[in-house]
Amino acid sequence: MFLRRTASSGLLTRASACLKAPLSTAVSPQQTKLDDFRTGESNPAAHNSSHLSRFYTVPVDVRKQVFSYGGFPKTFEKQIKTFNETCLMVREPAVEIINYMNGADYSKPANRFVLYGKDGVGKSLVLAHMLHYGYSREFLLVHVPWVANWMKRVKETANSTTHEGCLDLPLDGAAWLMHFKNQNAKLLSKLDLKVSRDYVWTKRETTPAGAPMLELIDHGINRAKFSCDAIAALLGELKQQSSEGKAKTMVVVDGFNAFFHPHTRITTENKVRVTPDKVTLTKPFLDITRPDWSNGVCILAVDRMALTEDRMESELPMYQLRREGFEHLDPFVPIRVDNYTEEEYYSCVQYYLNRKWIQQTESGFDKELEFLSGRNPFKLMELCASL
Repeated sequence: MFLRRTASSGLLTRASACLKAPLSTAVSPQQTKLDDFRTGESNPAAHNSSHLSRFYTVPVDVRKQVFSYGGFPKTFEKQIKTFNETCLMVREPAVEIINYMNGADYSKPANRFVLYGKDGVGKSLVLAHMLHYGYSREFLLVHVPWVANWMKRVKETANSTTHEGCLDLPLDGAAWLMHFKNQNAKLLSKLDLKVSRDYVWTKRETTPAGAPMLELIDHGINRAKFSCDAIAALLGELKQQSSEGKAKTMVVVDGFNAFFHPHTRITTENKVRVTPDKVTLTKPFLDITRPDWSNGVCILAVDRMALTEDRMESELPMYQLRREGFEHLDPFVPIRVDNYTEEEYYSCVQYYLNRKWIQQTESGFDKELEFLSGRNPFKLMELCASL
């Protein structure tokens, strides 16, 4: 059995039999009638309140370019492989930011939006929706999938040669540059951006003024030793050239509050825990989230899971960012992400039924799932996951 919305009353009712149509991996443009829970509008720039609570399909080429190196939670990645399609629900927080951005004056300092909410409500997927929006509007994407990875699970550390007393993360830095290049290579080639000054790495290695931006990126990838310094140079160039009107830049950072935690899990040779400000990757990303540049936007998410267990009482930005982080971003636009509404919940259940992810249902199963999950997106996904 499956759920559907009647046209006359708008109330959710049960139908008497399961969907018998064959599964499809994408919504065809020629399809005359879409399922109630889907929208045929795959361009996020066109999403508005009429598309709320419906799923749209992210094209395969966009997923490969924008999300190959991160952007989706691991559990959602598994679901994508299982369903053989990438579908995101159009939700109120994303539509709210899209409306703000469509009406923004980009000659003014970059707006900062801060997503917050309880665990598992879908903040990361709202960020994914906004990444797709930025890609469709030809923004250069500066995307950090999860800051906490740099503070908890580093691949390698090295003493910085340019910042005394600080630590570089060479392999993490090179991996991020690969992510940036994969997301933006086509747009960088189209815009033909050049570096504005000389960057001297060693006596024999320099990136001269006027060199393509991709040359600076490739140097950081090929010479991981300099990856963190290359990131600092790259983000500085993006701020400058965006302000000059040569490009538009969208900064998207998940777990931003990890930059302001009192300590990390990185230790020095003397087994002393390092603070985030002593990690060289911290400063460039704090600099690009300041309001001292234009022709851009910053969309950030604060999350309790980005911190250790001693900071779990509240999900509010003031608490998660602490005073230093709050003052760094102030003024900003807070965007709350909540559990599914009733309409969103039933759309999600319909989607799972359509994908045959929920089978052999009995009367009242939907109410049981609603009660057990509390309409929390992550809990609902877990309850419906394979054993």
